[in-house]
Amino acid sequence: MSRARGGPVLARWLTPPLALLLAACTATEVPAPSPAEDAASPFADCAALTAPRPAASAAADLPELSLPCFTGGSPVRLTALAGPAVINLWGSWCDPCRRELPVLQELAEATTGRLRVVGVDTMDTRDAGASFATAAGLSFPTLFDPDKQLLTALGKVNLPVTVFVGADGRRYVYTGKALDKPTLGGLVRTHTGVTVTG
Repeated sequence: MSRARGGPVLARWLTPPLALLLAACTATEVPAPSPAEDAASPFADCAALTAPRPAASAAADLPELSLPCFTGGSPVRLTALAGPAVINLWGSWCDPCRRELPVLQELAEATTGRLRVVGVDTMDTRDAGASFATAAGLSFPTLFDPDKQLLTALGKVNLPVTVFVGADGRRYVYTGKALDKPTLGGLVRTHTGVTVTG
């Protein structure tokens, strides 16, 4: 008799927690954005990165990946990136990256309309990336890759890495010391066909 009475009592105690557990497993609540995601990004929008190229241009010789734009919006498919372009993989924690990024910003400003300069904030947090970019005055379009998908797909381990993409879609990957203005200008001319003045 006590078993019969204990059964329903036990069931009453188990049912609410079980119902709550099931509800939690099936909930589709979207998490609120973090303060960093809510804050204004220092970077330009990525929409123009994949604007149609001239008919003679080829698809970029880049890994078949799509990465989110730091500012939000649609992810950018790397093979659709219109060349000529310079893609710099960086992280706010990387000292050589911090040294060369202002030179890349100068390049972006000097070649507007002739060369696309794109950043890929790699193995970083949004807070740290946005904070460094704001302090350094960076504004060129930047993708966000906290899981280092592009770095891995390129077969590289350390940052910084800079990829030069010609109008023909061919790529050249540079992994040497931090880029200075003369070195960057020479690599841009050799691998993209764009001459940088100034």
